[in-house]
Amino acid sequence: MRDIEAVDAVVIGSGPNGLVAANILADSGWSVLVLEAADEPGGAVRTGEITAPGFRNDLFSAFYPLGAASPVMAGLELERYGLRWRHAPEVLAHVLPDDRAVLLSRDLNTTAKSLETFAPRDGDVWRAEFAKWQRVRDHLLNAITRPFPPVRAAGGLARTLGPADMLRFVRMATLPVRRLGQEWFEGEGAKVLLAGNAMHTDLGPDQAASGMFGWLLSMLGQEIGFPVPEGGAGCLTDALVTRLTERGGRVECGRRVTKVLLAGNTAVGVQDVHGELMRAARAVLADVPAPLLYLDLVGEEHLPDRLVSDLEHFEWDDATVKVDWALTGPVPWIAQEAVLAGTIHLGGDVDGLAGISNDLACGRVPRNPFLLIGQMTTTDPTRSPAGTESMWAYTHVPRGQQWTADRLKRRADRIEQVIEKHAPGFRDLIKARAITGPAELQERNPSLVDGAINQGTSAIHQELVFRPVPGTGRADTPIDRLFLAGASAHPGGAVHGAAGANAARAALARGKWTGGAYLAMNRALNRILYQ
Repeated sequence: MRDIEAVDAVVIGSGPNGLVAANILADSGWSVLVLEAADEPGGAVRTGEITAPGFRNDLFSAFYPLGAASPVMAGLELERYGLRWRHAPEVLAHVLPDDRAVLLSRDLNTTAKSLETFAPRDGDVWRAEFAKWQRVRDHLLNAITRPFPPVRAAGGLARTLGPADMLRFVRMATLPVRRLGQEWFEGEGAKVLLAGNAMHTDLGPDQAASGMFGWLLSMLGQEIGFPVPEGGAGCLTDALVTRLTERGGRVECGRRVTKVLLAGNTAVGVQDVHGELMRAARAVLADVPAPLLYLDLVGEEHLPDRLVSDLEHFEWDDATVKVDWALTGPVPWIAQEAVLAGTIHLGGDVDGLAGISNDLACGRVPRNPFLLIGQMTTTDPTRSPAGTESMWAYTHVPRGQQWTADRLKRRADRIEQVIEKHAPGFRDLIKARAITGPAELQERNPSLVDGAINQGTSAIHQELVFRPVPGTGRADTPIDRLFLAGASAHPGGAVHGAAGANAARAALARGKWTGGAYLAMNRALNRILYQ
């Protein structure tokens, strides 16, 4: 066992949250070391050639509307470090079972006209909603990405809307997306567009707060699209690492942390899989899921009994199966709206999506899956040779099931059957494919436990002050100088960097000359919450 020199902060995990946290600390002059278990940094933001030579495939996440809109990411000015956003000609197409499709475009009139093919008045309703979004977006995004409670942002939102509209906005935020669509729109197109965007989480059309997720992603798509980093998702990671390195920070891969070191009730460093110790003079920040941090790296013997009990009720989101393809040409969609869209939703109307959600809740693999599809070369021509297409699709499956190679192959075949129905000749274009099941996702990134890509459900009972367990909704933990920086902390999943930024801000607050008062406040809150 080798004891290495101390740094101000050790960050466990080099996902986007961990790298954002490290950058913010380095900006304040802290010495920072990021330890990553994998052989390359990035967590779920990585790219590789896993299908055919010349085809760049995003291994996990791909489209980043919240990343492009996030005040946290904007503050890092990653474009100065090589990041360049690319857009498909159109944002998103939701293809219905009969091959009618609704189109989300960055051009407001194009989106409105698409909705009007389903119901003439829906275009004007959409325009009114987008106008409301433009009024509240800055306050809302700050509320989402700032530490809880977001007093200043919430105040700004309330002043902008006024008491009556604020009350109605809060009500809207609680609605299931089916109900939201029914209240606002007449046609099927707008309703299924909202519902499909809500399905980017693990929430079905009839679950509380799914309307807010559907509305938020739809408005982001309308405003800024669903952009991708030029060259692959990993180029976003490269920009974060480059920025950190220029400020003296370090990222060391192949160093899986196995233990958080404690002195009394204070985090003082970590131990890695090689038995090496790294001392942290000021903070340890963990970009890993809360159950892994608390139960594996800290140990329940060091935690309040009530917190350990709460963790037994932590709910993961659905498992995931993903297929990547190298295609010899563009996908021959029947629905022309899908031809130029970067993102495709395929798998049913609102009732069909509700049936899929119910199947998952009941532990059944849906016969007709909801597919979230990315046409990556359409979005970023650098992803594959000219005239070809790098494409992926993922679908949710129930947690806790065994996925053998043969079962994964059959699921991939079924996914291809669904696409073939809406794009005859698709299968003839397949040059190569790669199939990734829940176990493989976790093997590549241990934070994706059983293929859960959100580090915990997006359901309202595990958001805000309930994320990851009932508490303050902040990055602080019952262990002094230990901060939760991953997506199982508020505000949850997506590549926006907010959880990492919140953890970094908490660490900086603890490190100030007023840190004693900050510690006293946290200890008082912990006594109230857990004893």
